Amino acid sequence: MKLVLFDCDGTLVDSAGLIHEVMRHTFIAFGKPEPTLETTKSIIGLTLDIAIARMDGKPHADDEAVAMASHYKSIFSDVRRNSGFGEIMFDGIREVLDALIAREDIWLGAVTGKSRRGLEMILEGHGLKPHFLFCRTADECPSKPHPAMVNECCDEAGIATRETIVIGDAIYDMQMAKAAGATAIGVAWGYANADELWKAGADAVVERPADLLAYIH
Repeated sequence: MKLVLFDCDGTLVDSAGLIHEVMRHTFIAFGKPEPTLETTKSIIGLTLDIAIARMDGKPHADDEAVAMASHYKSIFSDVRRNSGFGEIMFDGIREVLDALIAREDIWLGAVTGKSRRGLEMILEGHGLKPHFLFCRTADECPSKPHPAMVNECCDEAGIATRETIVIGDAIYDMQMAKAAGATAIGVAWGYANADELWKAGADAVVERPADLLAYIH
């Protein structure tokens, strides 16, 4: 039996535009310069308060970063509803997920820096909740690249980390996987480039969702 753990933002769905728009509103509300889209993309995958602290040039999440994270959460639904941005599934992802859940030797899970509510909103919105049996979010675990998300999913599934594959688009996903002793597969359609993923410890980097099936087989 193998456990395949997917990151969410940048791996399953393209949510950078929405995340950036909420970040932009948050930074303006706190009297700070608007971040660039590239800056926002660079922190996607981290737990929210840590992500905001890094965007603000701070080494750690202080009280202001925590307050900004709270504001971000409070306005997220309104911005999502009114901005026209959303979380669009990458082409080919659904076909890969459908192929994997059809196999009796594979279980799927999700490991994400999103909140539990945010993850479930995306999975339910795309009809994917039944696909993912084991999930860990920022509400339950330390921020990536800490290996807790992977370790806890493995413990719950009763599967060793050496029999686990982590799939993600961020350097934090690769670092988390290697820290846990799992296989790390980077995806080049997300928010980090292939060279960054290799340097972060990726065992493989794929260009298209369909390529994942060959590596998992």
